[in-house]
Amino acid sequence: MKFAWIMAEGKNWDTKKQYITTALESGIDHIVDFTDTEKITKLGNLTLVSNLDSADIILVGKNSEGDGTLTIPKQLTESKDLKIISNLKSKGKTVAAYIEISSKQHEKLAVKLGKIADYLILLGKDWTVIPLENIIADLQGDNVKIIASVNSFDEAKIALETLEYGTDGVLLKPSNISQIKKVAEYIDKLDSEQYSLVPATITRIDPVGSGDRVCIDTCSIMKIGEGMLIGSYSQGLFLVHSESLESEYVASRPFRVNAGPVHAYIMTPGNKTRYLSEIETGDEILTVDSEGNTKTTVVGRVKIEKRPIILIEAEYEGFPIKTLLQNAETIRLVQENKKPKSVEELEIGDKVMIYLDKSARHFGMAIKETIIEK
Repeated sequence: MKFAWIMAEGKNWDTKKQYITTALESGIDHIVDFTDTEKITKLGNLTLVSNLDSADIILVGKNSEGDGTLTIPKQLTESKDLKIISNLKSKGKTVAAYIEISSKQHEKLAVKLGKIADYLILLGKDWTVIPLENIIADLQGDNVKIIASVNSFDEAKIALETLEYGTDGVLLKPSNISQIKKVAEYIDKLDSEQYSLVPATITRIDPVGSGDRVCIDTCSIMKIGEGMLIGSYSQGLFLVHSESLESEYVASRPFRVNAGPVHAYIMTPGNKTRYLSEIETGDEILTVDSEGNTKTTVVGRVKIEKRPIILIEAEYEGFPIKTLLQNAETIRLVQENKKPKSVEELEIGDKVMIYLDKSARHFGMAIKETIIEK
């Protein structure tokens, strides 16, 4: 996943505090600082990146005056920073190396640093011309996160999109609060997954008794058209609508999806499925809209109760899928016209939106293997 760090060094405390608070509210929790570290750690649950031994991530190659230019030794292996990082790593520390790329030699040293550091922060005067692509390519197989030091949203966008993958993250030195929010929103958009939904034709609707049903309450509000991908077959999941609609029986619960029985699958971030019975408070699941756009959502509460169950079968281009849902007026699937329809009103021949993935699943991960689900 892409990420952002924030540095507001050089600003007075009131301004710095405002920037950091905005970053935390926007989901950015890594703060780079050298002068107000004690005050910063009191602002919330964050990760401090600094040159102090007590920092969560120790920064090497940049001092409190902001100098990120390293003197290149005749032999790159003689670099002082390489030795410092190696020593810190031997002590079990998490380390970020910081280097300004102003020559080919700096580029070579950056690759050397990236071979041993956990994070590699690169500073360049112009991200459109420096060889960021070369460094990303050289370190592609190494266990290091590459971060571009940027001053604006436009620079962040360039760095995150370089090559097919872009940098892993950006270190933003914002000039105003709006830059923080804009970068955070852009990263959320980059990390959101897209699922291609198709209309499947309902072929069977049958009450089948009762079972233990899972109801998921999230920490987010879902709009009309949003729900979760759920089903009895991992290869075919139905878009089960949230309880964001008013009913003559109950008030809307836009944070809730009445998901299905304990055995059913639910889609989670990273194109992984989990059993509904496994989901609990604090877990991350995906909410999905009628266009297949997703958001990662935190689970606030899960309720498992015995309820009447209805079997829904559907077919897409000869491929059959099934799911079981609670038999209630408030449980809805999303139709081809993007409108939700209660399972009590469903009819044979109706078209509902599903996600079809013909990959097999092993511990929730998609794999290439023959599997029969029925």
